Amino acid sequence: MNIQIFGTKSCNDTRKAERYFKERRIQFQFRDLNEKGISKGELENITRVIPIEDLIDREGKQYKKRNMQFMVFNIEEELLTDPLLFKTPIVRNGKDVTIGYSPDVWKTWS
Repeated sequence: MNIQIFGTKSCNDTRKAERYFKERRIQFQFRDLNEKGISKGELENITRVIPIEDLIDREGKQYKKRNMQFMVFNIEEELLTDPLLFKTPIVRNGKDVTIGYSPDVWKTWS
């Protein structure tokens, strides 16, 4: 398995995902979206599995802070320039991807 977790240290679900893999001694790579966003290529790989509309967190602080509910925007552009708009965690295992805390799906990966 080649697990990648994209999220923020302040996100409860991201911390739960990290704990899930640590408890099972499954190595993973953590990418803090506060420090580095997701590249265009990585986003394309993720959107092969999950529709881009599902990746933006319309309930999140960043979305509300920027008053995006009143704006017309290109979702891909906004996600690439402001990674804090992503729903987290995004957990990737090769071509498999989940959003949020999804232990039932992760069990099937091993």
